[in-house]
Amino acid sequence: MSADRRPADDVDEIVAAWRRERPDLDVSPLEVLSRVSRLARRLDLARGSAFSEHLLDGWAFDVLSALRRAGEPYELSPGQLVQQTLVTSGTMTNRVDRLERSGFVDRRPDPGDRRGVLVRLTPAGRDVVDSAMADLIEQEKSLLSELSEADRAQLAALLRRMLVPLEKRETREAPEVRRAGPPA
Repeated sequence: MSADRRPADDVDEIVAAWRRERPDLDVSPLEVLSRVSRLARRLDLARGSAFSEHLLDGWAFDVLSALRRAGEPYELSPGQLVQQTLVTSGTMTNRVDRLERSGFVDRRPDPGDRRGVLVRLTPAGRDVVDSAMADLIEQEKSLLSELSEADRAQLAALLRRMLVPLEKRETREAPEVRRAGPPA
């Protein structure tokens, strides 16, 4: 138990060791960000587990979910997909090619731009992304199971308060990079 009667975790031990070894440093950011980092690793594992059940990689889920979130008719331009997934256009072309070979997306001419194409989610792609999303939500609920609804809302608000200014600064510093939507 820590001094304030909370159960100790590995981060408490790491922070205590740094405080002992470097009393001149304020290591309090570790108390938050080391936990965020450890949770992110666990989330990555949960995501990988949810996606592998559907024979998807994380990148495939990201592309398919961007199309699914677009709503009917579940299509976006390659440029829109690049903006939402923060990859290069060459990488996106490769990803769309692979997803097309898997039968999860198809391409069609963009009726509004004779030179453009639209990437559309196929029924098979919709089925796989919907199933993977349902499994991901179950994994994420498990990660959050120790928190009450009020705790979850408070944590979400605090994280949002941290992220919004960071995202705004990143957008100002690199306007060509747009914020990605949520990974899910």
